[in-house]
Amino acid sequence: MGHREELLAGAAQCLYEKGFGRTTARDVVAASGTNLASIGYHFGSKDALLTEALLQATAAWGEELDRALGEPDGVATSDPERRVEDTWSRVISLFTTQRRLWATHVEALAQAERLPELRARLAEAQREVREGLALTFHTLPDDDPVAADRRLHVLGSVYQAVLTGVMVQWMLDPDTAPSGVDVAEGLRAIAERADAFV
Repeated sequence: MGHREELLAGAAQCLYEKGFGRTTARDVVAASGTNLASIGYHFGSKDALLTEALLQATAAWGEELDRALGEPDGVATSDPERRVEDTWSRVISLFTTQRRLWATHVEALAQAERLPELRARLAEAQREVREGLALTFHTLPDDDPVAADRRLHVLGSVYQAVLTGVMVQWMLDPDTAPSGVDVAEGLRAIAERADAFV
């Protein structure tokens, strides 16, 4: 492994252990076994290095989420309500098994306001997550591509709002955060009240 990869691995370790704001260049050097000059040579600055490490962590987060959204045996459950419960339960299980990864993703969201490159990359990933979430639970009409795109955006945005909200609840207070069954029950209750919005 070269210095660049060692720096990224060390930066990722620091992000998991200390977070973006509390990691110093010396922390990264100690974790990576490299030297201060390597940071400037390969990345230009500590913030650029940490941003790249955050982007890699966010990509790993996306891969874990994709796996959770897919059916474990590759065959979709025929009962849509059961599929919603099972899928959200798999996603929520990641909050405990991959807690450091999810915490790093939450921190990436907070850092995006100050780091334009990170913000742009997260916005791109957000669009992919929206699409994946919408297509996990819905089949879109193929006779009207404009309507299908609009529906994909709207449904994906709502599911992503649920995902982010549930993720934050699990990060702050896992003892009272909703389970997959709770999320499915809540979505079902909202759907049953949909007539009230018409």
